Amino acid sequence: MALPEDDLSTSQALVIDPNPTSRSILVSQLRDFGVANVVQTARLVDARRQLEYRKFDVVLCEQHFPLEAMTGQDLLDDLRRNQLLPFFTVFIMVTGEATYAKVAEAAESALDGYLLKPHRSSQLGERLRQARVRKLSLQPIFSAIEADDFATAAKLCQERFESRGKFWLYAARVGAELMLRTGQTDQAQKLYQAVVQAKTLPWAKLGVARSLLDEGQTAKAVSTLENLISEDPTYTDAYDVMGRAQFEQGKFDAALATYQMASTLTPASITRMQNLGLMSYYCGDHAKAEKILDRTTRMGLDSKMFDCQTLVLLAFIRLELADRKGLQRCRDDFLRLIERQPDSARHQRLYGFVAALQLIEQSQYAQVLEVVRTLCSHAHDPEFDFESASNLLALLAQLADKAIQLDEVDPVVDALALRFAGTRALSELLAGAAALYPPYPERIRAAHARILKLAENAMSMSLKGNPGGAVQDLLTHGTSTLSGKLIETAYLVLHRYSDKIDNAPALTEQVHDLRTRYSTHITRASLGEPKRQAGGLILRTGGQTAKAAG
Repeated sequence: MALPEDDLSTSQALVIDPNPTSRSILVSQLRDFGVANVVQTARLVDARRQLEYRKFDVVLCEQHFPLEAMTGQDLLDDLRRNQLLPFFTVFIMVTGEATYAKVAEAAESALDGYLLKPHRSSQLGERLRQARVRKLSLQPIFSAIEADDFATAAKLCQERFESRGKFWLYAARVGAELMLRTGQTDQAQKLYQAVVQAKTLPWAKLGVARSLLDEGQTAKAVSTLENLISEDPTYTDAYDVMGRAQFEQGKFDAALATYQMASTLTPASITRMQNLGLMSYYCGDHAKAEKILDRTTRMGLDSKMFDCQTLVLLAFIRLELADRKGLQRCRDDFLRLIERQPDSARHQRLYGFVAALQLIEQSQYAQVLEVVRTLCSHAHDPEFDFESASNLLALLAQLADKAIQLDEVDPVVDALALRFAGTRALSELLAGAAALYPPYPERIRAAHARILKLAENAMSMSLKGNPGGAVQDLLTHGTSTLSGKLIETAYLVLHRYSDKIDNAPALTEQVHDLRTRYSTHITRASLGEPKRQAGGLILRTGGQTAKAAG
């Protein structure tokens, strides 16, 4: 039975169902509709691999897989979280579960349809038609996004929401996402709140919390999240954002408990397992971290969702355990990642740390010192980021713990701390990375206190009527330390008092140059490589994937 005015002859579909009879029926129905190529699989792990490396126009997925830890919903969530499901793909859940809660959950997760078994061919056809109608209806919005014209896309979303046109809730969600991505947190918050008032939905409440967090109103964000979690204790995206809020506050133990809950609710989620493993490491529980990170690697190494920092921390732990074979596996696994992405500068950079750890295990200290000196020489480079600083400090602590001293190390530790330890959370992350050698955490915390004192002195100068002097002072110290905290404080003072500063244009140029070259506007701590912001949607653009801010 062909769908009216809907040619599927060039489409590709994927059917995911553990039951061979059910799977056969779905494949047959899709072929009756004229779908050109239908791929089928009985396991979610195989489906994930297919979806990571191929594009499908239609995905029909069973909700329950009795022999797997994941559900169809878990797969969908992981795909969305990691930017692996293009807008044009129609994703329909096919299941025998008919409870309202599951249907509501599906609708709120931006699912395209929910089909209850047993179903007729005409019912599947109608779901496909409805989903494709929505895609067509929102095409102007996503055409603007693909052209990187985010202002037009956001305006079209706002207009669709205000007019209550077709799919206005989904348009509102996309519009708010665009506003968050472009830093318009206040407008995004208003749009999310308008959705809550019009039709209370968990994702809209979560959007309010995300926008509050992006504005720096962490306490309000946490309060909103606590209420949301109390209303729906199984809403895993809320735990993700709560963990992020606690992480940024430096409340690592609380963040660890939150990530544990999220991972418990979705045990097959690679990204949530990574978060839990990385957080366990930075909280000092290396025994627990080793088990989780090892499981993450075994389960997700071939997945695009896998983050290579997992292998770096796993290598540090295995060196501490004197696990020669385990350390070799880390190196071998990393080489597999590099083989798949040979042009990744991040992969090459992080692989250097794993190789250095293996040299330490092999007592090749002369080679290790040569590697460390090279790494230290790049500590002031614009491309040297927080992740590199954290790993280098951990590597230096390993050497110091083994009484392998370098004369130039202490100044490097101080330089890294002054540059990156601008907030309590960042300071404690660096201290945690260097915890194996206690003098280093002391130096890191002392540098953090010094940066805060310099910022306070400048703010005091500004409040006493000399904002120009404050900006100049901040720029002087910011240039010498490359402190993101000082450079960003200079930017804020200049932005607020520009009309009272005589040489504002010249100072603005200096601040802009420092912010751009050293990316000091990115001041948040993060675990591994940032993925999709929890609770948000992935907006694929023409040149790149648009992610939610944060």
